[in-house]
Amino acid sequence: MDVLKRISEIGIVPVIAIENAADAVDLATALKKGGLPAAEVTFRTAAGEEAIRQIARCCPDVLVGAGTILNTEQCERALSAGAKFIVSPGYNDELVNFCIKKNVPILPGCTNASDMMKAVNAGLKVVKFFPAEQSGGVAFLKSIAPVLPLKFMPTGGVTTKNMMDYLSYDRIIACGGTWMVKKDLIDGKKWDEITAICQDAVKTMLGFTIMHVGINCENQSAASETASQIASVFGLEKRDATASSFAGNIVEVMNTMYLGKNGHIAIGCNDVDRACAYLANKGITFLEETRKIDDAGKTKFIYLKEEMGGFAFHLVKK
Repeated sequence: MDVLKRISEIGIVPVIAIENAADAVDLATALKKGGLPAAEVTFRTAAGEEAIRQIARCCPDVLVGAGTILNTEQCERALSAGAKFIVSPGYNDELVNFCIKKNVPILPGCTNASDMMKAVNAGLKVVKFFPAEQSGGVAFLKSIAPVLPLKFMPTGGVTTKNMMDYLSYDRIIACGGTWMVKKDLIDGKKWDEITAICQDAVKTMLGFTIMHVGINCENQSAASETASQIASVFGLEKRDATASSFAGNIVEVMNTMYLGKNGHIAIGCNDVDRACAYLANKGITFLEETRKIDDAGKTKFIYLKEEMGGFAFHLVKK
């Protein structure tokens, strides 16, 4: 498993300080149900190590890592328990080198150029930015990231309200946070409430919205004529593209009888790769031959295999 890629696909990593390891499986199940199959379980509590063990054993499809790791002894224990990645609050040379030798992903906390340069020289690709809001937030990252070949996972002060400020920046692979796993929610065993908070965060992160509706025509002439008619009726601009004609940005008329018995519906999202991973977890499959990649290697367009109500659906980056 490419752990960092999986973290990027999930997009939000809940940071958990758990007091009772017996709650670990129920908590992990609530996170997965809410669309966030990941957990950074901190070593700040005595139950952290056993909680990691329980999640790794009973919830193998939840990506579990260890947080607040301060030294190699804690790291050994976390890895033995089943942690797939290590997160530390600061940069520690011994700990970083230990993880590199074991080929274990480590995200050390970095808030200044000196520590970030250490990370680069150690060969790391991603670091934790902690505490994010208190250290200048996304504005700081945008000022320093252009001179460093690094990506970041901000944690600290991130919530559903501000996480898209971070996730909209292409140098950020995911956000970490505690807002969906507050102590009172865990202690009160409020699993449904945790699931609901996760679902709200995922909804915000994905940002699904209808971009346009597609109509199939038999040829380019018919498509152009149909687009002109729609544009005239609704006062929209008509424009011709290679494979279709558009009436404004709301109707696309295809030059051929393309996918979908009744046409297609384009669903916009904030990150197509992340949306694909989310939908794949729900059993959705994709037509790989329709995937379009941008210059940065990110997916910008892809069709779902499934048709619904006679319509094909494709994802497109907003």
